[in-house]
Amino acid sequence: MLAAPLAPVRSAAAVRTAYWTRLLPALAALACVTRAPSFARPLWNPDEGYLAVQARMLAHGGQLYETVVDRKPPLVPWLYQAAFAFGGSGSLTSVRVLAVLAHLFTAVLLASLARRRWGDTAGRTAGTLYLLVSVGLNPEDAQAAVFEVFILPGTAAAMWCADRRRWGAAGVAVACAVLAKQTGGAVLVPVLWLLHRHGAGRSGLLRLAAGVVLPVLCAALLTDPAGFVFWTVTGSGAYASLTGSELHVLGRGLANTAILAAACAGLLPPLVRALHTTTRTRATDLWLWLASSAVAVSLGFHFFGHYYLQLTPPLVLLATAALRDLPRERLTAAVVTSVCCCTLFLTWGLAAPRPELAHAQRLAAAVAHRTSPDDRVLVWGMHPETYWLADRSPASRYLTAGLLTNYSGGRDGPQVGEKYAVEGAWPVFRAELARHAPALVIDDSRGKPYGPDRLPSLRRLLAARYEEVGTVDGAVLYARVPGE
Repeated sequence: MLAAPLAPVRSAAAVRTAYWTRLLPALAALACVTRAPSFARPLWNPDEGYLAVQARMLAHGGQLYETVVDRKPPLVPWLYQAAFAFGGSGSLTSVRVLAVLAHLFTAVLLASLARRRWGDTAGRTAGTLYLLVSVGLNPEDAQAAVFEVFILPGTAAAMWCADRRRWGAAGVAVACAVLAKQTGGAVLVPVLWLLHRHGAGRSGLLRLAAGVVLPVLCAALLTDPAGFVFWTVTGSGAYASLTGSELHVLGRGLANTAILAAACAGLLPPLVRALHTTTRTRATDLWLWLASSAVAVSLGFHFFGHYYLQLTPPLVLLATAALRDLPRERLTAAVVTSVCCCTLFLTWGLAAPRPELAHAQRLAAAVAHRTSPDDRVLVWGMHPETYWLADRSPASRYLTAGLLTNYSGGRDGPQVGEKYAVEGAWPVFRAELARHAPALVIDDSRGKPYGPDRLPSLRRLLAARYEEVGTVDGAVLYARVPGE
C-alpha cells in the first residue's frame, strides 16, 4: 500500500503573505467604518479650520513661521497643503482620507509588533482593538484630522523599527512624530530603553540620533530656522501656564480621562490584572511608552480630548499582552465590549449637534455677503474656520485671538490680555493692519475675556476706522469707514 504524499511545507514568506492578505482588508474596512462620521461634517473643530487656512495661505505664497504662524511643527500644515493640491481646498475630504490612512497604518504597525512578540492571534487583536478604541473620545477630537492623528504612525513606526534594531529608521520615525507635534518625541523614551536592552552601544545611539536630528534640521532649514525654534520651542512659555484656571483645566482633564476609560472598558480589567503579573516585566518598553505618552498629554496643562489619542497605541498593546495570558473567552469579551463602546461613540459622532460649527457657518455666510473675494478680513475670535468657510483671506498672520492674548481652551484666568501675547506679536499685528486694512472686522469674542473692550490697541482701531454694521449670533461686524 502506497503511503499518502506529504503535504508541501509552506515557506515562512508564504505564511506571512497569507496572514496579511487576510488581515489587511479587514483592518482597512474597519478603519473606514470607524472613521465614517468624520466625512459627515465639513469640519470638526477649530484645529482643522486653522490648518485649512494655513494650507491656503501656503499655497498662495505664504511662508511658515513668517507670514503663516502657529506653535506647531510644519509636517501637518504641509500634509494639508498637499491634500488640497490634490483634492481642492474647498473640502476636507482629501485630508480625512489621509487621516484614515494614518489610523490604518498605525493599526498595521501595532498588529505587526504584537504578532512578532506574541503570535498571530495577538496581531489580529492589537490591530482590531486599536481601530475600535481610538474613536473613544468626543467626536470632535476622535474624528478630526488633527495633529495627534499624524503623530500616531510615527510613534508606532518608531517602536516597530526599534523592536527590529533598525536604529536609524527608528530615529527618522521619531522625527516624523516630532514634526507632526512636539509631544510625539515622547516615544523616544521607550526607543532608548529598547536600544539599551538590545545592547546597541554607541553606534546604535549615533544612528538613532542622526535619524532624529537630520529630518528636524531639514524642516527648520526649509522654513525659517529662527522662526522654527521660536514658534515650536521657545515662544510658548505663557501658553503652558494654568494660573487662575486650575479647576477648569482639572475638570476637562478628568472628563476626557473618563471618556477614554469608558471606550477602554473592555481593556482595563486585563490591564489592571497585568499590573500584578509577570506581563509587566515582559513589556517594560510598552509601560514606558504609556507613561511617557501620559506625560505628553499633560504638558501645557490643557488636556484637550485629542491629546489622549497618543495613549491608545501603548494601551492597546499592553491589553493585547495581558489578554493572551487569559482564557479565550476573556479575549472575546474584551473585543465584544470594545465593539459595543465603538458603536456608541460612532452614534454620538453621527447624531450629536455641533452648535459652534453652525455659528461659524452663519458667520462665514455674512462675511461672504459683505465682502468681495479679494477683500481681507479680520476674525477676532477662536474660530479660524470662518476664514476657510467664507473663502476670504485673513488680514493677519495671527489667525486667532489666542496668539495675541494668551487665551486658549476656555481659560479665563488673569493671564489674558495684550501683555500676555506671543512676544513681539502686537507690533507685527498693528503693522499688518496698517498695511492691509481689513474690509471687515468680526468681533467674535462674545463676552470672553479677550474682547476688544479689554484690549486698548484693538479698541482704538475699531473706534477710529470702523463702524458697526450688524451682528450674527452675538458676533459683531464692523465695516471700514469710507475714506479710511
